[in-house]
Amino acid sequence: MKKRVLFILAVFVAWLPLLAVQKLVFMFYHKSLADGCTLMDWARVVFHGLKLDCTISGYLTAIPLLCTLVSVWLPGKYLHRIIRVYFGVMAVFVAAIFALDVALYAFWGFRIDATVFFYMQSTSDAIAGIPTGLLVQQIIVFIVYALGIYWVFNRFVVPLLPDLPAKKRLLSTIVCLIAGGILFIPVRGGVTTSTANVGMVYFSNNQFLNHSAINPVFSLMVSLSKQQDFASQFNFFEETKRQQLFEALVAPTPYPVANDSVVAGLLNTKRPDILLIILESFSANVVETTGGEKGVTPSLNRFSKEGVLFTNFYANSFRTDRGLVSVLNGYLAQPTTSIMKYPPKSQTLPSISKSLIKEGYTADMLYGGDINFTNMQSYFYSSGYSYIVADRDFPLSSRLSKWGANDNITFDYLFHSLADNKRKSPWFSTFLTLSSHEPFEVPYHRLDNPYLNSVAFTDSCIGDFIDRIKQLPVWENLLVILVSDHGFRYPENLQEYDPARYHIPMLWIGGAVKEPKLIDTIANQTDLAATLLCQLGIPHQEFVFSKNLFSPDYPRYAYYTFHNGFGFIDNTGLSVYDNESGKPLIETPAEGSNLRLDKGKALLQTLYDDLGNR
Repeated sequence: MKKRVLFILAVFVAWLPLLAVQKLVFMFYHKSLADGCTLMDWARVVFHGLKLDCTISGYLTAIPLLCTLVSVWLPGKYLHRIIRVYFGVMAVFVAAIFALDVALYAFWGFRIDATVFFYMQSTSDAIAGIPTGLLVQQIIVFIVYALGIYWVFNRFVVPLLPDLPAKKRLLSTIVCLIAGGILFIPVRGGVTTSTANVGMVYFSNNQFLNHSAINPVFSLMVSLSKQQDFASQFNFFEETKRQQLFEALVAPTPYPVANDSVVAGLLNTKRPDILLIILESFSANVVETTGGEKGVTPSLNRFSKEGVLFTNFYANSFRTDRGLVSVLNGYLAQPTTSIMKYPPKSQTLPSISKSLIKEGYTADMLYGGDINFTNMQSYFYSSGYSYIVADRDFPLSSRLSKWGANDNITFDYLFHSLADNKRKSPWFSTFLTLSSHEPFEVPYHRLDNPYLNSVAFTDSCIGDFIDRIKQLPVWENLLVILVSDHGFRYPENLQEYDPARYHIPMLWIGGAVKEPKLIDTIANQTDLAATLLCQLGIPHQEFVFSKNLFSPDYPRYAYYTFHNGFGFIDNTGLSVYDNESGKPLIETPAEGSNLRLDKGKALLQTLYDDLGNR
């Protein structure tokens, strides 16, 4: 009996250092973010992380506990073989999650969750964004870690399981069952009212230290368990208060009188042809005219003087799939999932293209990459696009990027398709660029920084395209809208939740634009839908999260989401909230922060209620 108890205890305890070492490797791996952390900080990461390590260790001890119970009545060497196979499988499982998580954090800024399965639905495209050297490195990390885990258990733990029958079987059975009950305590996360959750390991104002303490296996498991029951998540307020807060965030006038939009608007026509160019990862921090770095985007800088430039514009999220929905559907991005992942839900969303089609427009889509990545093809079709051009429509010789056809290829294709003049006006065309996506490999070498150089490359393609299209008759009635799908963490010292991470440019140019203007109103990607439709005199009441920027009663604020958190910006300041810890990360200024946080929470609660009901 004692040997069996010792075996169960050994399994549980052996996992703890094997899981704790992940935190040290994680911090060393991201040593630039750990710069300035003291030895005590490293120790506190390991110490606080033990809470979730114990939870995962409890889960991983469940099967060995069951085998121990079986050994009481049916002992034998066969159990050793079963246990070895189990530890081998678990070694692969844990090592794979860690190797993937530690690499993805540099790109995503949060620990691994169910999002990874969404992007892995198209494995080739998911791998395309990973440099070859990094891929090889992570495979080595995986192999070494998996072998190390298996060696520890095979060498020190498996031999402890007795292969002889217990002398007191009934008593041994009872003891094993009691051990199972005790094991439930760490699995649950303790004996208090709260159960195990990611936020329980948070201990610092330094978000990187909090992230370092998270067990990636637990992070993945808990996010998977929360993927479906959306309406029950983020219930901050009773319904009456939620509704009261939300209504104050929505302009009371659903849409303008039709004729007002042209008289007081930005356009000189009510039915322009519309080209929406969604720029991959363009941050306002690298566009000079929006306060960013000089010399990176000379074309955008030049065109900003010719059109309507929005300088205080914010992305709603950090990923393309969520940014597309914000831009094209006026729908807020979700911090823990992506509605594009659920075609039955995304197809119920209103969209700019659907609204325009009702007014006689045709809609088409151009993307140089794999249109099946992240359910994009089904999403675009359900959003009203009748014709889609993707990488499959370009010869292999043109698909030199890991993601597909580079922007010089697709911009040239777009130019010739417009020059052919075969489209029947009015039309709405959407083009998603891709060259400024990791790993930033482009046929252009002007700047040393890979990200800046890729942005400069796409900017040069924009300049060439616009200069050429200006010479065509289509320009006279054309509205070109350039807007980012999301920002980028540049400069590199930006925190993932920093508002500068979400500051993006939006520019309207073309013959349909009445005159150059500078708009400094605080706004979101989601506001594009209502603002554009109002300029055309088209109702937009279906877009519950989108607001007309030029409405006199427009509530001026911006809202963005990062991994399980949100930021809320208005004329009183900025508040950033982390749902995992249940604490604000930024409150600037402190005065008015409670109301800002309540508004952000009301938006998030309303969003998930709406998501759950679709």
